Amino acid sequence: QVQLVESGGGLVQAGGSLRLSCAVSGRTFSSYVMGWFRQAPGKEREFLARINWSDGSAYYADSAKGRFNISRDNAKNTVYLQMNSLKPDDTAVYYCAASKLLVRASSGYEYWGQGTQVTVSS
Repeated sequence: QVQLVESGGGLVQAGGSLRLSCAVSGRTFSSYVMGWFRQAPGKEREFLARINWSDGSAYYADSAKGRFNISRDNAKNTVYLQMNSLKPDDTAVYYCAASKLLVRASSGYEYWGQGTQVTVSS
């Protein structure tokens, strides 16, 4: 059974940082791309970043460039999203997902975690 489990969310003040984790189990994802998304109330799910599990190459949405960093730890089967200089607009549920394709669209991702809430106070 494939499982993606996010953790690391919480309440943080504007300007602060959080590191989200996505622990992967149930299969080998070495040929997959891991992505991070977020969804705020009343808004569509938004792509943030993706990373190739095999070589670590990363791609970011404009909204994530410069403040967010995606990485992975092969030994721990975990993908991370380091978020810095957080703003109230970053408040959302954050999801990790896995895809065989180099895509941004959420429809292209095959496996999803349950999400972790991030709340940024002003």
